Amino acid sequence: MKEEYLKNINSPQDLRQLSQDNLSDVAKELRQFIIDIVSKYGGHLGASLGTVELTIALHYVFNTPDDQLIWDVGHQAYGHKILTGRRDKFHTNRQLGGISGFPSREESPYDAFGVGHSSTSISATLGMAIASKLEGNLKREHIAVIGDASIASGMAFEGLNHAGVTSANFLVILNDNAIGIDPSVGALKNYLTKAKIGYKPKQSNIIEALNFTYVESIDGHDISALIKAFNDLKQIKGPRFLHVMTKKGKGLKSAEIEQVKYHAPGRFDKITGKTFNIASEDNRIKYQDVFGKTLLYLAEQDEKIIGVTPAMPTGSSLKYMMAAFPKRAFDVGIAEQHAVTFSAGMATRGFKVFCTIYSTFLQRAYDQLIHDVALQNLPVVFCVDRAGIVGNDGATHHGVFDIGFLKGIPNLIIASPSCAEDIKNLLYTASLGLKNPIIIRYPRGKSDVEQLDMKFQTVSIGKAKSIKVGENIAILSLGKMRWLAEKAIKKSNKNIGLYDMRFVKPLDTDTLDEIAKDYKKIITLEDGVVIGGFGESIQAYLAIHHPDIEVKTMGLPDKFISHGNTDELFEKYGLGLDDILKVIEA
Repeated sequence: MKEEYLKNINSPQDLRQLSQDNLSDVAKELRQFIIDIVSKYGGHLGASLGTVELTIALHYVFNTPDDQLIWDVGHQAYGHKILTGRRDKFHTNRQLGGISGFPSREESPYDAFGVGHSSTSISATLGMAIASKLEGNLKREHIAVIGDASIASGMAFEGLNHAGVTSANFLVILNDNAIGIDPSVGALKNYLTKAKIGYKPKQSNIIEALNFTYVESIDGHDISALIKAFNDLKQIKGPRFLHVMTKKGKGLKSAEIEQVKYHAPGRFDKITGKTFNIASEDNRIKYQDVFGKTLLYLAEQDEKIIGVTPAMPTGSSLKYMMAAFPKRAFDVGIAEQHAVTFSAGMATRGFKVFCTIYSTFLQRAYDQLIHDVALQNLPVVFCVDRAGIVGNDGATHHGVFDIGFLKGIPNLIIASPSCAEDIKNLLYTASLGLKNPIIIRYPRGKSDVEQLDMKFQTVSIGKAKSIKVGENIAILSLGKMRWLAEKAIKKSNKNIGLYDMRFVKPLDTDTLDEIAKDYKKIITLEDGVVIGGFGESIQAYLAIHHPDIEVKTMGLPDKFISHGNTDELFEKYGLGLDDILKVIEA
């Protein structure tokens, strides 16, 4: 009977006790373990399958956790988690109360730096390396593992540029699989494509120009070659750069072939790789597809319409326009700052630019939004996907801060539609031409419709909708919270009014004045943080103009929201159906 190794590896110290000859067997076991668990529970599959050998070699050669190992983004770190004491908990990955889907300092000393967003690893690792030098520790190694899509980001270049003028004990490993979530784009990607295993492109090497010791491309699935390279690199001091070629989805044929689909495929058959179509009568269209298909239709009618996304054409559904109009739809790579200012530049020439970006990633381009768009009052349309709680990806990916950091920006319109019809009509209204930039925020998940017609009405900017007239108590909802409010009202025995406010800015003060005349108690309901949120705007207006009205704001607390499914998280943080009913009855 063949010996099993993985079950006895509870830390990298156990791994280092094995003969190098046994490591290929460890790799087979580790890869299969990842496939087994992710096939049942979901998660980020492809990237972690591609880094199995790299992970084993890193922990075999380097003295982690004293040697600092940082994984950029973290999609590729499942093997790392399993080898560092979390094997028996791995089935709880991304579940409420379970381990995080990304490296987290709170979770393990082996997770040297918390990640989730792209391109942070080089700067963080350099900071650690210089800190160790200041402490007098010149032996500690500091390793950043970064993908080919992530290294093309501005922040990664900033870190490389700084590192090149230091003598820090610092190693960058480029995990080059030619794809991020979607295929990598840009001139750097084209350069890296030429760097086959054991070959340097003839043109000048940008990494060597930045004063790094550059090691030519090696096979990231050859454990012996990796171990030799790491041991050789340990003899060199200062900034070093190793180019490793890997295959995303390695070991599962379907994941190797359909790399975009198997980035995070959901549940699948671990033998065939075939994804399961979970039986459901829910045929509603995703919010992202309401955006994507509407924009495609509008672009067919108007050649001045432009689409822009920072590396999320599939997740945002800009893919529809990109396929039909490749000259007018742009994936600019993991470059949110560039995406926003690029959009602003096109808007100066009269183009109608729709920049689709996740709420959590819009944070990365805050100055550009203020300085390059709002200050110049350029009418860029920001289609902000994944607004609110997004679920299992957790704190790094929830879109719960956008209202708070956006509503103080002059010139900016902020809309949060509750339904597909309003999203569609807001996109149409924006396509006719606005005088201001606008945020149209919408959540992850299914919309309220199964079919999308392309009949449009203009939306009155800053006007709310009355959904139900009641007495004494009114709920003022924002975005998808309208549907939870409707459930609460149906379950309550009171005649409660419901108003879908639709806009955070400008606030519909006319409707607020009317509501204040007819109701004694107002409950605001939003899926973002209360501090700085929509409810506070309502509360502030009523406190000045209608101080006798009781106002209760309901939203998320002043905490980072953990991972878990959306319903669980709403209940955990006080936004469940029963929580709303308690406020109604209070």
